[in-house]
Amino acid sequence: MATPTLLILTSLAAAALASDRPRGFPLLESAATLDPETQSARVELGRHLFYDRRLSVNRGISCADCHQQDLAFTDGRARAIGATGQLHPRGAMSLANVAYAGSLGWDDPDLTRLEDQALVPLLNEHPVEMGLRGHEDEALARLRDEPRYAPLFRDAFPMTGDPISLDRIVVALAAFERTLLSGDSPYDRWLHDDRPLPEAARRGMRLFFSARLSCSQCHGGFGFSAGPGEFFNTGLYDVDGKGAYPAGSEGLYRHTGRPEDMGRFRAPTLRNIAVTAPYMHDGSVGTLEEVVETYARGGRTRNPLRDELIRGFELTDQQAADLVAFLHALTDDAFLEAPELSNPW
Repeated sequence: MATPTLLILTSLAAAALASDRPRGFPLLESAATLDPETQSARVELGRHLFYDRRLSVNRGISCADCHQQDLAFTDGRARAIGATGQLHPRGAMSLANVAYAGSLGWDDPDLTRLEDQALVPLLNEHPVEMGLRGHEDEALARLRDEPRYAPLFRDAFPMTGDPISLDRIVVALAAFERTLLSGDSPYDRWLHDDRPLPEAARRGMRLFFSARLSCSQCHGGFGFSAGPGEFFNTGLYDVDGKGAYPAGSEGLYRHTGRPEDMGRFRAPTLRNIAVTAPYMHDGSVGTLEEVVETYARGGRTRNPLRDELIRGFELTDQQAADLVAFLHALTDDAFLEAPELSNPW
């Protein structure tokens, strides 16, 4: 179902206004602006929808089941599980600072709008996530039966007629997701306020940004994540000796069909990385210590399609521990506990 242009444009009012966004984060561009009262109403509606299991075919899961606040909006699983119990080939990505993402998901270069992305879990059949395709009217009827929703939708979409529709659901979900801003970690407080940062974390920071390790080449900028259009093959697999990845884990190749794109994935944000284990697109690396070891070896395999940045490096045990200490210093406890992002039900 196409989302009307008017709804998309009005939903793009930036949640991260100058007074709201974390220090060091750029101002989000917007195609249009809403009055603050209506924008706040859309965010609040989106928060209710995000945590509501009525939006799955069997009322089995909500968006928040795969994106839990205390886990930086991930789920702690290696691979996500849909409403019908289907195991996904990839894990749930963190939604921290998703408003700034150049592309959404692990490997789709064309999925760039949160409104479009919201339709994927709602309607996707391969694999089933929320499982609503063909059951959209049932889900809308459930929302109409919940007394909270009539005023929430009216405030968010002050128009004539029935405001409860799938188009408006994805607009509201996107509005809420644009408020998932994380930028108040110990690292940020050291950077902006000259607050103390443990010496081990400072040593690890120097390693992280060094040319020798090149961590920041893939996890860069204020978001510690990939830039627009950037996807990387980290040498996790080589099932045929020619660079192939397992079925469902082909990465960018799934969308382009180009052999050189096999195994290339978007580098996720490292903000709050200490609470988002297990790691990699399929959760096949269990701890941060193992992540560091994997990159130090230059990947798990000698995949011929590995990115040239995955060349390996030598670290002492202390240096490896320091690097992990720096990654822990990217945890934003306030974000993980913020009541305005929590379950309103």
